[in-house]
Amino acid sequence: MPYRSQFIIIEDNLIDQFVTKKLLKKGLDINPAYIANNGKEGMNWILKNQNQNPLIILLDIQMPVMNGFEFLEEFDRLPEDVKENIEIFVLSSTLDSDEIKKVKENKYVSDFWNKPFRLEILKNAFLSV
Repeated sequence: MPYRSQFIIIEDNLIDQFVTKKLLKKGLDINPAYIANNGKEGMNWILKNQNQNPLIILLDIQMPVMNGFEFLEEFDRLPEDVKENIEIFVLSSTLDSDEIKKVKENKYVSDFWNKPFRLEILKNAFLSV
C-alpha cells in the first residue's frame, strides 16, 4: 500500500535524485516523487501545489540558485496554513558541524539524515507513524 503523503526531493545532484527516488519506491511504494533541482524550483512547486498536502520535503543543503538554508528562510515566510501539513527532512553529505547544528536547530526540520541514507531510515520515519 502506498504512503499517503506527496514527496518532493529538492536536490541538484542527479545521482542523489535517482537513489532517493529508488529508495522511496522500494521502501514506501512512492512513485512518482516530484524533483526540484534547487530550492527556488522547490518553493515554486510548493506555491503552485499548496493543496497537495500532506507533503514531505527531502531537502539538500548545498545547491545552486537557492540552497537549503535559503529555502528554509523562504519557507518561514509562507502562510501558516501552507506550512502546517508540510514536514521537512534534510539530506546532506556535509561534515560541517556548524551546518549540521544550524539544520537541527531549525524549527521546520523534522530530522537530518546523512547521505547516502539507508532504506531502514525511511521505513522507520514514515511507516512507524
